[in-house]
Amino acid sequence: MSSRLAATLALFDLDHTLLDGDSDVLWCEFLIDQGVLDRAEFEPRNRAMEAGYQAGTVSVQAFSEFYVGTLAGRTPAQWQALREEFLAARVRPRLLKAGRDCIDRHRRAGHTLVLTTATNRFITELTARELDLPHLIATECELAGDGRFTGRATGTLNMRDGKRVRLQSWLAERGERLDDRHSVFYSDSFNDLPLLAAVAQPVAVDPDPRLDAEAQRRGWTVQHWRS
Repeated sequence: MSSRLAATLALFDLDHTLLDGDSDVLWCEFLIDQGVLDRAEFEPRNRAMEAGYQAGTVSVQAFSEFYVGTLAGRTPAQWQALREEFLAARVRPRLLKAGRDCIDRHRRAGHTLVLTTATNRFITELTARELDLPHLIATECELAGDGRFTGRATGTLNMRDGKRVRLQSWLAERGERLDDRHSVFYSDSFNDLPLLAAVAQPVAVDPDPRLDAEAQRRGWTVQHWRS
């Protein structure tokens, strides 16, 4: 496929990029406030996972399954009311106007819009819908035979190099390759370096210190959506 004929692929990270905060962390805090999770047990674990992610020291498996584990024992239908309340109370107010404006510019240009996030699909699919992003690549949750979440993630986890791998798989299902078209990826995190390095146009958005240093070294565009 000629890159001159294919629409630009516009990829967006969610947490700390389009969203002022981390969906997983906010979800855990929300469930604690709702009395679903025990505060004494989960509050320190939530803080530790967030710190480990920012430092790049927590494993992909440990990070993903800690947050997917909060869903265990219920069906998607049983979670639905809380999921909708979470979107309204914790997510929607934190979605950045500059991020929405950027999405709208790509949409008006006819680009293919993809939200790619380490957070699991069940938590983020309503956010993708809120942002009118038609394609979502996210960490997947395992369901048991009775339709309940097992609390385990499944497949390639959409974090660090997994984001690159999952995008390539998604494109392959469409009969495409990443090199087939111009691509741009907006992210705040050094954890996303593998995918940032793979696209044609990496953009560091309010980058963490390590990504900021890497972006400066490589001459990547840096944008500030919070200011």
